[in-house]
Amino acid sequence: MKLIINDKLFTDNTSELEKDSIFVISKQNTQYKDIAINGGFKTILAEELKNYMDMSSIKVIGITGTNGKTTTATTIYNILLSLGYKVALQGTRGFFINEIQVEEYSLTTPVQLGNFANIQKAIQNDCEFFIMEVSSHAIEQKRVQGLDFALKIHTNITRDHLDYHKTIEEYIRIKNLFLSDESKKLINIDDKVVKYNPINAFTYSLENSSDYKVNKYKFEDGMKVEFLYKNKNYTFFSKMMGIFNIYNLIASISAVHILTNRNLEDICKILKNFGSVSGRVEVVSLKPLVIVDFAHTPDGMEEVLKSFPNKEIICVFGAGGNRDSAKRPLMGQVAQKYSKHIIVTSDNPRFEEPKAIIEDILAGIDDKSNVLVEENRVEALRKAIEMTNSNSVVLVLGKGDEATQIIGDKKFPFSDKDEILKLLK
Repeated sequence: MKLIINDKLFTDNTSELEKDSIFVISKQNTQYKDIAINGGFKTILAEELKNYMDMSSIKVIGITGTNGKTTTATTIYNILLSLGYKVALQGTRGFFINEIQVEEYSLTTPVQLGNFANIQKAIQNDCEFFIMEVSSHAIEQKRVQGLDFALKIHTNITRDHLDYHKTIEEYIRIKNLFLSDESKKLINIDDKVVKYNPINAFTYSLENSSDYKVNKYKFEDGMKVEFLYKNKNYTFFSKMMGIFNIYNLIASISAVHILTNRNLEDICKILKNFGSVSGRVEVVSLKPLVIVDFAHTPDGMEEVLKSFPNKEIICVFGAGGNRDSAKRPLMGQVAQKYSKHIIVTSDNPRFEEPKAIIEDILAGIDDKSNVLVEENRVEALRKAIEMTNSNSVVLVLGKGDEATQIIGDKKFPFSDKDEILKLLK
């Protein structure tokens, strides 16, 4: 990765070094620093890049959490754009500058040089805000070191990425590490495992007392939500569904208010115009009702499934290969708790046998009388649609707006949404 600042080349790859360039040392490449030093090149730590770039014109917002990062980041981005600001957004869905997608899907959080390179592009496009998703991998690998955050946002911490972090305790510790400094931060105070530095902390909630406290809500063609801020009530409407999205939206409203000090009524009004975020409780069809979502953890699945208490749920899902296998039976348990019909299928098996992954999921389901196994994901979608009646909802979980299916080390074009629309034709 290369970055040019004031005609000076910075790189984290020794093969890209050339006359007068600077080698950027990170946790990922520290073993190569001697090659650069012995070659006569100057070296700096990645977090020192901020000393070479003028970032005074842009505010960096970092969002961490197991679920809700993408929806919250995208909603903040859309509100700020609607308020007339120039904004960049970097995350799971790609890199966007002022409503234009400039990069496709990538890592949730790039390596340090990638973050600085994208911030530089945002500054060159006169952006006042740079919104980024911050993954647990990025925190542990120090990919966000050197960035001064105008606001850090926490959505929630539940089980995920235990294939990497090994224990839930370590995963929680890493997530909380991001919230341990004195920078401005916005915390979901209802999260039972969050720990944070209270200096410069703002809070939001549905259950506990907080700065931005949701008092009432109802779901009817979306949601109507009332919240309290400094003894005054405010209301917002959204086409989104689910209690988890109330958290995402109150976090977004609060964040924009903290960052801009704009009138809360004006911020709330803007929300009414937004639909769902692509691949996040996205309604693909109304008749039959078919929804796709990215939920790929037991907690994420439960949040989506429990949002349709008056519907007969047909749940289609699988689990990723070469990832935390202990969550698979738990996902099966959650699906059984809420669903009338379950179709277990394949979802990015990578180097594992899809059948073995499916068996792990089935181990968590006691009563298999309403369970169908269909390894072929297109066939699974077709069978789910065939089961529908006027009171059903098909919830297709796990992939969201991913555009590929990963088998081995190859990516094959596959989109749940596209396949559903083809079947409905």
